[in-house]
Amino acid sequence: MRGPHNIIRLIRTGATLERNGAMGAVLDAFDAPRPLRILARMLGKPFQWLGFKGDPSLPPATRALMAMGPAYIKFGQVLSTRPDVVGQDLADQLRVLQDQLPPFPRATAMREVERELGRPLPEMFSEFSEPIAAASIAQVHRARLADSGEDVAVKVLRPGIERAFRKDVDAFYFAARIVDLFAPGARRLRPMEVIEHFDGVVRGELDLRLESAAASEFADNTKEDAGFRLPPVRWSLSARRVMTLGWADGVPLGDNAALDAAEHNRRDLGERVLRLFLLHALRDGFFHADMHQGNLKVAADGDIIAYDFGIMGHIDEYTRRVYAEILFGFIRRDYKRVAEVHFEAGYVPATQDVDEFARALRAVGEPIFGMDATHISMGRLLSYLFEVTERFGMETRTELILLQRTMVVVEGVARSLDPHINIWEVARPVVEDYIKQSIGPRAVLADLGKTALVVARFGPRLPDLVERALVAQSQPGLDEKPGRSAAFWPALGGALIGGGVVLLANLLM
Repeated sequence: MRGPHNIIRLIRTGATLERNGAMGAVLDAFDAPRPLRILARMLGKPFQWLGFKGDPSLPPATRALMAMGPAYIKFGQVLSTRPDVVGQDLADQLRVLQDQLPPFPRATAMREVERELGRPLPEMFSEFSEPIAAASIAQVHRARLADSGEDVAVKVLRPGIERAFRKDVDAFYFAARIVDLFAPGARRLRPMEVIEHFDGVVRGELDLRLESAAASEFADNTKEDAGFRLPPVRWSLSARRVMTLGWADGVPLGDNAALDAAEHNRRDLGERVLRLFLLHALRDGFFHADMHQGNLKVAADGDIIAYDFGIMGHIDEYTRRVYAEILFGFIRRDYKRVAEVHFEAGYVPATQDVDEFARALRAVGEPIFGMDATHISMGRLLSYLFEVTERFGMETRTELILLQRTMVVVEGVARSLDPHINIWEVARPVVEDYIKQSIGPRAVLADLGKTALVVARFGPRLPDLVERALVAQSQPGLDEKPGRSAAFWPALGGALIGGGVVLLANLLM
């Protein structure tokens, strides 16, 4: 029955978009071609009465997705991180999606906890509150540990949410195939890529063990960061469908009146949240990708507390270095170097002209640097940069899109705390410090050391490599003349280089 279900779901989706006035905005955002627009209208207009009616106070696209339920809300949240796919305007609309869904009953949550953890709830918790937050995938309860009396936050997946998501994601794939069929040449649609990305995000969020692991790794990375802390994971009370964290007590970072009443320095908080984000992205390559005010609190001692680790960003070390050099080049207004970095990294095809690209980058950077400090935005810079690089043939890099989206959110948080914050002044020391540590003589020596340690593991095989080189030299192929075969020099060279690297490794160790 998968086919009929998908067709019905697709019709109802179109009807809901049409009923809430979102169809045109969605089709425009995706640059949908005429055949697809005709099909969408055919599926939407005649069946408007089948569509769900959304909250008229919300923007049209947000209203429609909220009306269709958890999977569609989560889909909208994921699309808000992909302005490269849906366009900046729709991404901004979707960014205001709020997880204000009706909670499921406390008794149901308690049964889910007992079933998942395999123990009677009173053995684990002496108190278990009504839901304090309800999201598209899970809801949170405040509880108290029976053995220690410590307050904790217990996150519980919605009952049956896995099956509901699989059903809707299957319909999304069906819709993507329809789009591929009717619009094979649409430049910005990339429907299968979008759905696969969404599917991967949701699969990760539907297993709270992965979120617990992300929280634990993030805590290990940031334990020495002054003025920042995370609630600890309670592994003994966490599983696939339940996650337990220490309770985070503090003032919401978005409540300026409460922050002022508690005598917190909002300028310092704004600068700190920006520095911390850049530090985590550059130093660790692992950052909180949902750092809005709702996921941040300020403790009584002034520490920033982060929670909700369902969306985390990953950047490999090489990409971090490239990204840092690009940022550093813009900070110094060295557009030629920024252009060269793009070519050296292979981001822009070598067939393009580096000087022309540098001039295009200058057109991006100079207007921004000419702005008042209160209007300078690193997120806007990256957005313009991606537009320019796309014109020069650079393929979209998902991890940088997520980084740019998070940068915009973090800048918004910082400016809400201090409207006069100078983004570049705050960012410069973090970027410069990373450049010194990752690009320069010390970095070269560190890279050599890492390479040596990897090659050292092959030390026991070096005699075999030399023997094979000698055998290749004494037994040339049938088409070769006696003497050294074609394989001799590479094999012997590899053995000698390997031996040298092993020696270097031993010296470094």
